[in-house]
Amino acid sequence: METKDLDEVLDMEASSSLNPWSKNMFIEEMKNPFAYCFIIKMKGIPKHQVKGFICFRNIGDESELLNICVHPQYRQMGIGKKLMQFYIGFCGKMKIKAFYLEVNASNRSAVHLYHLFSYQSLGMRKKFYQGKIDALLMVKKI
Repeated sequence: METKDLDEVLDMEASSSLNPWSKNMFIEEMKNPFAYCFIIKMKGIPKHQVKGFICFRNIGDESELLNICVHPQYRQMGIGKKLMQFYIGFCGKMKIKAFYLEVNASNRSAVHLYHLFSYQSLGMRKKFYQGKIDALLMVKKI
């Protein structure tokens, strides 16, 4: 992810997230030495080139998935799976042993995606999103 991608990333984030990140949050994450932010693009299409993105942090042998999003126009096309495959593979090269995330407990498609990658439920953060919606904590250990 580069600064020039942020307009598309922010539009996607605003339409998809309960707690959308600001431009500054993305910039700070991109500067963080432990953080990684990647996009998946579609070449040859002038509008909506960015099909999705993923941001995570690795510290020691642990990783936390901070943000993942697929453009609404490209959902249910396997892009979330591609982003997760990339993430797990990238982290595998760095000898990551534990993967953590939190997800809106009612987001069935996201929870299903994480189960496909062997994540298991670890606990619940009650009213985590907007003081109303529960977050499911999930972990994958290698």
